[in-house]
Amino acid sequence: MKVVLIDDEELARLELRRLLAHHSDVEIIGEADGASAGEDLLKRVRPDLVFLDIQMPGRSGFDLLSILPAPLPRIVFVTAYDAFALRAFDVNAVDYLLKPVHPERLGQTLGRVRSTPAPGAEAEIQHAEPESAVEGEMPFGENDPIFIREGERCWFVPLREVRLFETEGSYTRIHFRGESPLLYRTLAQLEARLPNSLFFRANRAQLVNVTFIEGIESWFSGSLKARLRGGPEVEFSRRQAQYFRSRLSL
Repeated sequence: MKVVLIDDEELARLELRRLLAHHSDVEIIGEADGASAGEDLLKRVRPDLVFLDIQMPGRSGFDLLSILPAPLPRIVFVTAYDAFALRAFDVNAVDYLLKPVHPERLGQTLGRVRSTPAPGAEAEIQHAEPESAVEGEMPFGENDPIFIREGERCWFVPLREVRLFETEGSYTRIHFRGESPLLYRTLAQLEARLPNSLFFRANRAQLVNVTFIEGIESWFSGSLKARLRGGPEVEFSRRQAQYFRSRLSL
């Protein structure tokens, strides 16, 4: 994986270079200290991936992308601010890293890059089976930010703030911060990417964030009923209630 670093802060580039040195398949083929130097560099080399700062003197990282010819390399934004997250995904960035970059989070990002088609490979992905595409996606960690889109509305929230996923037909509704957009994924597809330390399958239709459970009581036929902070109440099936007790009881 050939990589270019574009950041006006030399210390930030040095730290990212140090972190990337732990990944044997990564080769840094160039660095630039701003958008203008980055433009010149990208005219000479063809990287697989660019780690790009957003706020730089003169032109921003977004400005740089707007003038680069297609096809663009895969982009990961690296910035000290999260205010640009939605716009970053609007320009099809693979990921968005906040400074200081943590090694584990960088590893997750590189995993996503490895499973993202290179520019020009879109036609191959369009003909891929949906389940195969989902299997290639990286699992989320408890503290990972997730990007959610429903129509023209977008959100960028930490996964830990999602209190409930529930089936709605062939799709899944996600509940967080008083919002409940509909995702075009099945519950099983989403469950495969969620950390089981945080989410628990209460029944065939619902996945619960266990940190949102503020009250629980015995229910009919050995089942359980849980009251979630911010609502609603969720019933654990008898089988899942038994598993829940064995997993979380002292």
